[in-house]
Amino acid sequence: MSVKYGKFEMPERIKVDEATQTATFARFIVEPFERGFGHTVGNALRRIMLASLEAPAILSVRIEGIPHEYMAVEGIIEDMTHIVLNLKGALLRRLNEAGEIDPRQIRTITRTLDITQDMLDSGRGEYKVTLKDLVGDADFEAVNPDHHIFSVTKPMVRRIDLKVAVDRGYVPSERHVFEKVVDEIVIDSAFSPVRLVNYYVENTRVGQDTDFDRLIVEIKTDGRVTPVEAITFAAQIGIHHFKVFEGISAHSILFDKGESAVNRDRDEVLQKLALKIDEIELSVRSTNCLANANISTIGELVVMPESEMLRFRNFGKKSLTEIKHKLDELGLSLGMDLSKYGISRDNIKAIIQNYLDEKAGSIEV
Repeated sequence: MSVKYGKFEMPERIKVDEATQTATFARFIVEPFERGFGHTVGNALRRIMLASLEAPAILSVRIEGIPHEYMAVEGIIEDMTHIVLNLKGALLRRLNEAGEIDPRQIRTITRTLDITQDMLDSGRGEYKVTLKDLVGDADFEAVNPDHHIFSVTKPMVRRIDLKVAVDRGYVPSERHVFEKVVDEIVIDSAFSPVRLVNYYVENTRVGQDTDFDRLIVEIKTDGRVTPVEAITFAAQIGIHHFKVFEGISAHSILFDKGESAVNRDRDEVLQKLALKIDEIELSVRSTNCLANANISTIGELVVMPESEMLRFRNFGKKSLTEIKHKLDELGLSLGMDLSKYGISRDNIKAIIQNYLDEKAGSIEV
């Protein structure tokens, strides 16, 4: 048996604020949600990202000839306590995702550190050992390869073993479960790759109503995952947990998709598509490039794929960035799929002309 529910406003796409985006930070804007769903979705994503994402971290270290962490090491400036603290700051990103063995299986990275007198001389009496010296080309990539581990002041050859695994959250050393070898020092491990998640809910407009939710999510990671990966993984984890409730459904729901929604949206979209290029205040160079390509309206512009735009004469990346920014302000983008409005690249000019004619006719009446 099915129960029919009224229409829910749902976001059609997620917008990334490219002006502030970096390798470790991104701001995502999602709209429109029904009133209240911005907080529902935003809080769930935030909690999952902060507590449930997985990344590699070091579990233990074994340096040849050093039995415990409470000792100084001849020829090394730092004592073992400081070395352990530095290892906690190591950021590793896992490689070979596809077809790999159990990612939670502990892996050992072994390196023989051979510090010669020439290496010391070139460093004015000391050699700074960094994370890349210990990780090399193992199954993990060092996100911060120049992260300082310790400084050597005399020639030495020592074997160093690091145990690495993938997990989630923060795991203190006493909770690590594996077979410990002689002289192995177990350390606390911070697996969570997300450092900060903020979300904000603002009002947004749908038709004549202004009380719908716009969700803005800001994500900062440490580089072991990207912000895009973080929000993608969090969404999949949330969906994975909700699936269990499908087993108790007594009735299925048929959602009203809103018969007039497409027509209402189509009119709003056409109003934007019918704008002339010179109405969006582009630079003279960009305007001339589009004129030379016989593109006179926004509609003719948005159906063009980005790759084809770059083939226009005298059209460069600077012009492309400017155009994308202007379209983004209108809620549009290059290469848009407008098929749900019955609009394609072949009929865009005719549809815009018909829209303008109808508009002019209604004004005359």
